[in-house]
Amino acid sequence: MEQTSNESGWRGSPDLWLEAAYESLLVSGVDAVKIMPLAKKLNLSRTSFYWFFRDREELLDTLVSRWREKNTGNLIKRADAYAETIAEAMLNVFDCWLDTEIFDAKFEFAVRSWALQSPEILAEVRQADQQRLDTLARMFVRFGEDESRADVRARTIYLVQIGYISMQTSEDIPVRMKRIPEYVEIFTGQTPEKRELDRFYSRHGYAE
Repeated sequence: MEQTSNESGWRGSPDLWLEAAYESLLVSGVDAVKIMPLAKKLNLSRTSFYWFFRDREELLDTLVSRWREKNTGNLIKRADAYAETIAEAMLNVFDCWLDTEIFDAKFEFAVRSWALQSPEILAEVRQADQQRLDTLARMFVRFGEDESRADVRARTIYLVQIGYISMQTSEDIPVRMKRIPEYVEIFTGQTPEKRELDRFYSRHGYAE
């Protein structure tokens, strides 16, 4: 909720400060996420910050929570979403890699970069990695894969995507979309049906 004061004017809002912190993290890394630079960026007083956050650490903790809820939370939701086949389930997960509203790859890269200098954030990343891997493996078990093979398939899918993010790989959407059926077949051992691909393409506004 926005707050105002007759003495100091508009103080902003928690979301405003958090969004500024998020943008600074993505552009310049965690060292740029400091109260005074954010206040200058927002054209607000430094003291305004303390109406919404106890200190910088609380702001950083809130950023981590935002990353956890968006990227890990949404990946779990997509892997657990209804699907008639493992190929369709895989396409549900692929939504994460193509829709930044579901999974924010730039945020992922920024947090992983932050983890290189913070043992606490590294622990958060490792916990998220394990949760995501467990979720993907569970998805395969749901469709009859034994646990050992499900684990290997989950790792193959996940480590490839983290490689995409870590290398900051950029592909034109038409190029990536044309590769989707082969990715699904390689990752799952099952060729996606045309109707499954059509639904997937439609979700992302793509026409063959």
